[in-house]
Amino acid sequence: MTRSAPPDAPRLGFCCKFIPVEAPDPGTTLKAAREAAMAMNVTTVTMAHLRRLGPPAGREKLVEVVTHNLAALARQIAWVAGRPPLERLLRLASGILPGYTHPEVRGFYADPDLRRAIEAGLAAVGEAARAGGVRLSMHPGPFCILASRNPAALQNGIAELDYHAEVMTLMGYHGGWHPHGAHVNIHVGARDPGIDAFRQNLAAVSQAARDLVTVENDESAFGLEEVLRLADVVPVVLDLHHHWIQSRGAYIEPDDPLVARVQESWRGVRPVGHVSVSREDVLAGHDPDRLPDFAALVAAGLTGRDLAAHSDLMWNRALNNLVARHLAWCDIEVEAKHKNLASTALAGQVGARALPLAAA
Repeated sequence: MTRSAPPDAPRLGFCCKFIPVEAPDPGTTLKAAREAAMAMNVTTVTMAHLRRLGPPAGREKLVEVVTHNLAALARQIAWVAGRPPLERLLRLASGILPGYTHPEVRGFYADPDLRRAIEAGLAAVGEAARAGGVRLSMHPGPFCILASRNPAALQNGIAELDYHAEVMTLMGYHGGWHPHGAHVNIHVGARDPGIDAFRQNLAAVSQAARDLVTVENDESAFGLEEVLRLADVVPVVLDLHHHWIQSRGAYIEPDDPLVARVQESWRGVRPVGHVSVSREDVLAGHDPDRLPDFAALVAAGLTGRDLAAHSDLMWNRALNNLVARHLAWCDIEVEAKHKNLASTALAGQVGARALPLAAA
């Protein structure tokens, strides 16, 4: 029987792609192992490929991909729902409905049979997530921005944000401010026009998107204090690794006044943060029980770009202890390349301190 967790119990989880936990059986072929991994993950198809196929075959291919993606999404939700309460958080892949905003395939998505299948599939996924206590999010790609002086880029960003909000709506996450903690997280956009343009252009997106959107600090143009200028209109997602890079080495603690302002921006909904750590090969030989020292690493010849790249696993136990402290006030999305393998290992380290409610 699946145990549920209180709404304010801490959660951490992985982003988008599932990596099989079990090692393949020695008798399993490479092809079979790949097929097992594929069954758990969404796939895609390019517009160029659909164009080459032509309308009838192109529609069949799109239906095949969408049908697979809905089933893969359901399998991911079921796996996460079966994990301990601490691990019931999942960032969904954006490409569930490939090319949804592209003019060349809008006609395919308007097909009544495909539309009914999408609506039924996403509704079932959302219901399963809520029943299993799985918190969901989405994170459009870097081109989904609201601060741009390029009209085409801005319109594409708005369309992409509205698409993500529509997916969330079809899953049952609608009708108010970040229902069940669901959110669609984006970056600000271009340094010029920046924060003021983000605020102005937010009015151009759908109400559903405005109810779901969040914005995170980045490692260059928009640090935490700058992004907090938007805290009166959108929740702020604190990315710990971005903050470390942008501040040139600051490890923000939960009692920092900036964290209180992040919490307030969520207006009663439990906040979400992001965490990652510099790559293992970049910090080869580093003591896992000691926090990386940004200044010392730069003095040794590393650059901010070197340090910004995400590791495979959450290898630094000292940083993981900081994550445990932040779980007192927010949920955490683990942005590591080994996805669920990284988040599960992190949960194993921090669980005793981060999850006093796990037995509830």
